[in-house]
Amino acid sequence: MKPSPLRIRPTLPAALLAAVLAAACATPAPQPVQPPAPVESRQPTPGAAVGGVPPASSQPLPPPYPVAPGSPMQPLPAPGLPPLSPPPAIGPQGQALIQRLLPPTAARDRAGWAADIASAFNALGLVPSAENYCAAIAVIEQESTFQADPAVPGLPKIVWREIETRRAKYMIPKLALDAALSKPSPNGRSYKQRIDALRTEREMSELFDDMIDELPGGKLLLSGYNPVHTGGPMQVSVAFAEQHARTKPYPLAGKGTLRDVVFSRRGGVYFGIAHLLDYPAPYRDPLYRFADFNAGHYSSRNAAFQQAVAQLSGQRLVLDGDLLSYVNGAPSAATSSTQRAVFGLASRLGLSRDEIQAGLRQEKEESFYRSKVYQRVFQLADAAAGRPVPRELVPRIDLKSPKIRSKITTAWFADRVKMRYGHCMDRAALARSL
Repeated sequence: MKPSPLRIRPTLPAALLAAVLAAACATPAPQPVQPPAPVESRQPTPGAAVGGVPPASSQPLPPPYPVAPGSPMQPLPAPGLPPLSPPPAIGPQGQALIQRLLPPTAARDRAGWAADIASAFNALGLVPSAENYCAAIAVIEQESTFQADPAVPGLPKIVWREIETRRAKYMIPKLALDAALSKPSPNGRSYKQRIDALRTEREMSELFDDMIDELPGGKLLLSGYNPVHTGGPMQVSVAFAEQHARTKPYPLAGKGTLRDVVFSRRGGVYFGIAHLLDYPAPYRDPLYRFADFNAGHYSSRNAAFQQAVAQLSGQRLVLDGDLLSYVNGAPSAATSSTQRAVFGLASRLGLSRDEIQAGLRQEKEESFYRSKVYQRVFQLADAAAGRPVPRELVPRIDLKSPKIRSKITTAWFADRVKMRYGHCMDRAALARSL
């Protein structure tokens, strides 16, 4: 998942902001706390299309391209495709195997971690294989070293820097801001004390929720904005959890909002495994699924598509896996460089601009494999190269976030996870030999 920068967005004129903060100095009359809006949950009818896209099982996925006999490059079992019969529930023996696959870094409550992983597999209907277990275990180890609520170094500085940016931008009096943040919060400590003591994203998320609900004018001041976008032991996106829960309601027992669930160990593991495995992608190497976990579903497929388009068009493209232009995660009206390059190939592809655009809009779905634009681009690319060109490529993305202190990339992330995956598979081979 591409990390979202920690950014507090301005919403009010300076005078109104100053008035709201000044009001914080006085003790307000108690006000009822507004309950969070319910998460929309709906179960699609079996066999029905979702969002106009046929269900994944309605047509078999085409092979990504011919695989030479005996090739060691084989995909993970297609975990997102419903098996012919439901996979067997993972019982005590399966949980014991998961415990043996856990790395030494999972020193605390190994049985609890194994139970949560098994619960996620059972609830999502995923194939209970060593390959899939190890894929999930490798991501948990990379993202949190098996800490349910991992600490983020320098979190208070990040928050204070963002608050000061907002104060300076709108010329809010420092005394008014200090007075507001010196008020006692629901847990008895002042907001300033809580900021100074921040260690984890869960704590920061709870802090901002309290500021929104409890500070005078907090809802208006922050407009419901919580700057924490990812959390839990797999650092899964809250936005992904909300999207996933709309089509597959969260089935495990949990209290609080869906955001609260993401920050719990059980819920964070469930949504992290869903993001990693609960979609069909015929990759020949798990490396690309790990890259997708960081960059977004099908980013590795889309980066390979961009590379094929660049070779055919002679244009240099950023191979980031985004075929359309996006603003704050939503498609924008702007035409991306990839779109322009594909439009330039329209006559060679034998497709209209509308047909090309209709295909590119499926870039985040499995159905893009079956689109005319995908198939014809690769037909031309294969013919031009005289051989099948790659159908998957690790996206070339520099990861930027206030939490990141050194230059890292999606490739770095995917390589590290695959290394941990290999260690886990070694443990699996040892377990089979016992």
